[in-house]
Amino acid sequence: MKITKAELYGIHLPLKTPFIVSYATFHYMPSIIIKLETDSGLTGWGEAVPDDHVTAENFYGCIEVLKRVLLPAVLGENPFRIEHIHHKMNQAIIANPAAKAAVDIACYDLMGKAAGLPVYNLIGGKSHDELTYPKVLSIEEPKVMAEKALAAIQDGFQSLKLKVGTDPQLDVKRIQAVREAVGLDVPIRVDVNQGWHKYDVAIQAMKQLEEVQLSWLEQPLRIGDIDGLAQLKRQCTIPLMADESIQNGEQLVEIVKKEAVDKINIKLMKSGGIYPAIHMAKAAEYAGIDCQIGSMVESSIGSAAGYHTAISRKNIKSTELTGPILFSKDIGDLKYEVPYVHLNDKPGLGLAINESLLEELTVSRATIN
Repeated sequence: MKITKAELYGIHLPLKTPFIVSYATFHYMPSIIIKLETDSGLTGWGEAVPDDHVTAENFYGCIEVLKRVLLPAVLGENPFRIEHIHHKMNQAIIANPAAKAAVDIACYDLMGKAAGLPVYNLIGGKSHDELTYPKVLSIEEPKVMAEKALAAIQDGFQSLKLKVGTDPQLDVKRIQAVREAVGLDVPIRVDVNQGWHKYDVAIQAMKQLEEVQLSWLEQPLRIGDIDGLAQLKRQCTIPLMADESIQNGEQLVEIVKKEAVDKINIKLMKSGGIYPAIHMAKAAEYAGIDCQIGSMVESSIGSAAGYHTAISRKNIKSTELTGPILFSKDIGDLKYEVPYVHLNDKPGLGLAINESLLEELTVSRATIN
């Protein structure tokens, strides 16, 4: 089996409501969808969701990297040679993990379809019986976030993820308001998205939150400050998770050596796809670090790839791939049922792609053959 053709679709996925994090407000999510065709008649789907603030990739740059560099590099390759394909992509261009993730995901979709197996059975089988996801709350005023948190628990969610990071003292009030609204039994995780910037600011906020009983606090400091994370970990009782600071194996080694965090957030868009992600998770397991598979707010394609990865690894203890339930239109049919996501046993990613809707959402298109 060889890859003979690639179709590329730059799309805008419409959000039901704006998605607000510390560094941006999104009214839609820009995503790049690729469709790989083979000489055996099979089709594989992949997705890239770039983020300037995380991987230094943007929408149109990612399109050009895929169109002019990566997709031409993998034409003629057998998708089962995934180690070779990653090596070839890395030789063609450094970094650009979201673009490489699109190719990786499409290759796994093809492998699963060729083998007649779901992707999770290609990478270890089910290590978990089921997967849950939290209610993710965007940054708003404390009272509003508290009200939405309580409503989410009443709707059946079992855990919450709070986005903060605009103002440390207001963030503390947001978190405290949510905890007061839902009580102590509801797990709450908090994501600062680098918004507290410096150690002295972060430590002051974290000390005020020690009695709130958070499950963990994610990425309070700027992307490269692993020493700062290590210092916070030594000084606070709240478990720490790295996100933007952990994108590849080299950074994982540094985090392990410096005992910088308790957990890491692996995202396929940061690591370069399923293949690097499962290796990072296994390395983290050896170091005694639990993992999460996180979201860049992907469609059903990227989200399904993340869930296949998560269900196959024992030390991936949490997920947050909620993109499809945030969109008013999605191109796939990944099944969500609060608070669970359900993977089927169909080959590959197990998705049916709505190609007419894909065409409707497309703002840029290319064919590579």
